[in-house]
Amino acid sequence: MGQETKALPEECQKAMSGPCHSKTGSLKLKLIAIAAILVTSMMGVTLPLVSKSVPALHPDTKLFVLVKAFASGVILATGYMHVLPDSFECLTSVCLPEKPWSKFPFTTFIAMMSAVGTLMIDSYMMSGFKKYSRTDNGIKNPDPEMKIMGHCHGDVTSAVDDRASQLRRYRVVAQVLELGIVVHSVVIGLSMGASDNMCTIRPLVAALCFHQFFEGMGLGGCILQADYEMKMKGILVFFFSVTTPLGIALGILLSNGYQENSPAALVVVGVLNAVSAGLLNYMALVDLLAADFLGKRLQDDMKLQAIAYLAVLLGAGGMSVMAIWA
Repeated sequence: MGQETKALPEECQKAMSGPCHSKTGSLKLKLIAIAAILVTSMMGVTLPLVSKSVPALHPDTKLFVLVKAFASGVILATGYMHVLPDSFECLTSVCLPEKPWSKFPFTTFIAMMSAVGTLMIDSYMMSGFKKYSRTDNGIKNPDPEMKIMGHCHGDVTSAVDDRASQLRRYRVVAQVLELGIVVHSVVIGLSMGASDNMCTIRPLVAALCFHQFFEGMGLGGCILQADYEMKMKGILVFFFSVTTPLGIALGILLSNGYQENSPAALVVVGVLNAVSAGLLNYMALVDLLAADFLGKRLQDDMKLQAIAYLAVLLGAGGMSVMAIWA
């Protein structure tokens, strides 16, 4: 009984204090973060969407393939190097009761189940799109002048049915990827908004701007491939761009009653991060990287494939280095 009823450490029962902690100073940094992250998020996610009017960034150019490979590497590293470790830190904290949190690897279990759940969502959404498209009220045919280059899945043939199937796939990927990004963006924003640790917030602002810009490029590429109408593109761009700033704003509002090392906060943030990590890792490996590198475009061009792998490593490496500060 002694271990099970042991009181939590004293530092888990009081607010953080010290030279780095200042409500006034941290509030200024958080307001700067809201503006900076909003701008960089919008720039990242909209850049691929305007690429049709920029010949060098058109979806069928080699440069576009390499930029997307870089962005996919960023998304992969986000899941493995940022979101997953944060979940481990929360769910193995000494501020949680030893049982059950220290007796079972909840982070990896939740991430694994999240990846399987993402596969199920992926699969059922594809089935639903196929069934819906047979009613003549479904997906419009892709723009015949827009060559789809296989960033989000598979190879494209000249047949209308194949192009329509490919378009369905792109739309599923865009929506599921947006879901995963929104989940972890809310968690990141809440954590920053509720914190008054200026020593943590300063480097986090720069890291999140980098992260949001290139993650936005990966999502923007999928939105472009999905060939949505302007209204749907606007909705997806809006939610990606504002989720982290809104999370920060909500964290600021909740900061008086929010204690980041309380058991409830640790469990909620830890579980959400684990779910997001599983989703992002699945999407990065299966729907983005595997789709590109096993697709016809890169399989037919070994030199481009090698350079694209380098781009992936640069994107993943750059995002991994950001883990030093955030």
